[in-house]
Order: sequence, then structure tokens, then C-alpha cells
Amino acid sequence: MEQTRIPIFPRSVKGTYRRIKSSIVLLAYSVYFILPWLRWERDTGPDQAVIFDITARRFDIFDLTIYAQDIFWLALFLAFAAFFLFFITGIAGRVFCGYFCFQTLWTDVFMHIEHWVQGERPARMKLAASKWTAEKIFKIGLTHLLWLLVSFLTGLAFTLYWGNAPDLVVDIFTFNAPLAAGITILFLTATTYVMAGIAREQVCTYMCPYARFQSAMFDKDTFIVAYDSIRGESNKGRHKPSKELIKRDKRQQQGYGDCIDCGYCVQVCPTGIDIRNGLQYQCITCALCIDACDTIMDSVGYPKGLIRYSSEHETEGEKTKILKTKNIVYGLILVLIAGVLVWGLSARTEIELNVRQIRQPLYVVLSNGTIQNRYDVKINNKTDKSHTLSLAVKDLPGAELDPGRSRSITVSPGASLTLHVYIKRNPDNVRQSNKDFEFVLTDLKNKQQQWQHDASFYTPRDLIKTATGSDR
Repeated sequence: MEQTRIPIFPRSVKGTYRRIKSSIVLLAYSVYFILPWLRWERDTGPDQAVIFDITARRFDIFDLTIYAQDIFWLALFLAFAAFFLFFITGIAGRVFCGYFCFQTLWTDVFMHIEHWVQGERPARMKLAASKWTAEKIFKIGLTHLLWLLVSFLTGLAFTLYWGNAPDLVVDIFTFNAPLAAGITILFLTATTYVMAGIAREQVCTYMCPYARFQSAMFDKDTFIVAYDSIRGESNKGRHKPSKELIKRDKRQQQGYGDCIDCGYCVQVCPTGIDIRNGLQYQCITCALCIDACDTIMDSVGYPKGLIRYSSEHETEGEKTKILKTKNIVYGLILVLIAGVLVWGLSARTEIELNVRQIRQPLYVVLSNGTIQNRYDVKINNKTDKSHTLSLAVKDLPGAELDPGRSRSITVSPGASLTLHVYIKRNPDNVRQSNKDFEFVLTDLKNKQQQWQHDASFYTPRDLIKTATGSDR
């Protein structure tokens, strides 16, 4: 059965977790919007600190350049991010959703805009229930206009990562930018406006798959935002404060818990749940209810912590075990992936050499009896500097290398070059030597720097051995 959505009007709150969330929002927005404008000097390409240059098929992240053929490192990074999420979820629940998810960060800003224009929770509820007047049209209209502005800036900032920001922003506003840039901005403007402004908590509760499967990673030792029902309810449950039941000792004597049923924890919740009903998949672990409850406990003189980060074992009076087999395995996998990433990126060579033998045909016997093999030699320059190289063969006596061009090979920064080369050998040399050898690429400016790749040289005798299984 379809359920009608109940509008949520979150109340503002002050406290430790609200300050943490605000700091993360400020940091995230600063990085996201400022990074495309940060300059970084390079020998080639735009002097932009972070740029994803599709035309040049390279990603520049400060001094790190990643090319299309380095997709393996991207896959490893995504694997690290996935296991890190599992690791954190097993220990601290949906803390990623509460503090770092883009949906949470942008929705938080949209709620601040709504609060700034329309006022605190009671004022917003009253405005929503009132008839359409000039004041309501102005406030609602201004709210949506500011949401659209933030959404547009979000789409614009994202697009600037894919080109030189100063030039691209001019092209966008003069309508000279590529069509793909305009479509991207419009798409992100629309999706940001809908997700953060209109759908809000429905994205977290209905659209996001993480809300559905995250409970599979929870156990009794996972820290979650929890309500201490024993302390809050006691024997007779909650009771609003009165002249006779304001002092904590009197409440305890009469069997009432510390919860005064103010509802502040529900009012501040961005997904509109009541944490006192226990763990719910809608909870994004933002901990604003903790700030709300601690504020009320302070005001009535009760100890804080009625709502707090706690595990199920802790609430039952047992000890929480963080070093569990599951968490240790996740941790070891993270260390392994991180080690491979660091080693791989630090051990990357400036030049990548790949050799492929042309097998149609495997060899050619020339008119003078010389045996010829053909190879495709691909050279990738993974630096932002031009390299001048020479190609030779090693461990192949009597071989003549025909590169089909000058012995000096120049590869531009970030470019790839494929050479069609031939190796010719006299039949007498073929009978006296092994067929395995190496291509050697040498940097002419620094001859100590070389790159090798194994290869094989095929002759008619190789085909005879393959067909008969013997050496004739």
C-alpha cells in the first residue's frame, strides 16, 4: 500500500556532533568548490591541481598522473573504499551516512537555507500549513531559488574538474562550451535540487541500497546511536516534568525514568524517526538526537548520555569487543590493498614498453634465405616530459633490427607510440642460438635508464617441432 509522505521539519540544535557535522560540511564544500581553481605548474597540459582530461586520456592529481592504462589502480582504490566502508560500518554503524555522504552534506546545506529564509521549525510548519499569501510565495520562492543556485554551482564546479577552470567557465557563460558540459551542468543541477531539496530523507530510506543491507554488517558490538531504555523508562516509563517530578531522585522514587518526553530528539532528526523506538534502518547515525537530549538533560540537571553512541552489548552491561575476527579480516584486507596501491604507484615506470609479435605469418623467409619476424612495439610515456629513446635487441646474435624509421624515437608527454619493427636473422645464426631475447629501450639523455621486454624469434624449425613433438 502506498503511504503518503509526512513532511519533516527538522529543528536546529547545538552541541558536539552538530559542530562536527558543520566542520565536515565546511571542509567538504571548500575542497569541492575551490579545488578546480587551485593552480599547479606542469610542463604540459593545464596548470590545474586536479583535472580529469578526457581528451588527453589522463587524470592529473597534483604530481600524480594517471593514464587510461592505469585503470587497475582505480579498481584497487574503489576496492579499498568499499572494504573501508564495510570496516567502519561493522564498528560504528552508518557513520559514513551521517557525516560524509554527499546526500547528507548537500541536504544539510539546503536545510540551513530553509531555516535561514523561513525560520525555526514552528515557523516553517506554520508557513507550510498557511494559505498562499505574498509572504508565503516570497519565502517559498526564495528558498527554492537559493536551492537552484546551490544546485547550479554544484553542477558547474563538477564540470570544471574536466577542463581548465578559468577557460571553461568563460566558455560556459558565453555559450561556447562543449555540449557535454552543458548537459552535465543541467543534469547535476536537476538531480541535486531534487535529491537534496525535494526528496531529502526519501533518498536515504528508499533509494539508497546501503540503508537496506547495512544491517547485515551490524552485530551486538557495533556502535550505534542508542537510547538507554532502562534509564529512560525505568518501571513506569516516561513522564513530563512537573512540580512534583522535576527532581531526579523523586522521579526515581516513584519509578519514572529520566526521559521527560520532550520530543526534542524526534524534532531534530533529519529522517523523522523516534530513536527511542530502537534501532531503525532509517537512522543515518548523524547523532543530532544526542546533542538534543544532552541539551535537555543539562537544562533539567540530569546526567548526559540518555541517548549516546553505544553497542547492544554495552547497553546490556557487557563489554564491547572491537577486535573481532570480522573487523580484523577487514583491517588486514585494507592494509594489503593499501600496500599494493602504495607500492604500485611508487614503482611505476616513466616509460611502459609492450611488445606483440605479429603471428600472421609467424615468420617470412626472404629471397636471400634470411628469416624475418615482425613485431608491434608500443611505447607509453607516463610523464609530462618528452623522451627521446633508442630501440635495440639483446641476446639475439646476428640479429638485424629494422625499426622502419630513425633509430631516435621521440615520444611526447603522456603520448603513446606504436612502432612496426622487423628482425632479420641469417639461418646459420638461427641454428647456433636460442630464440628468446629482449627488446631494450634506452633513454638517450640518460643512457643508464633502460626498459626491457621479453620476446621470441620464430623459425621454420619451431613449426616442425610443434607439429612432430621432436627436434629435427
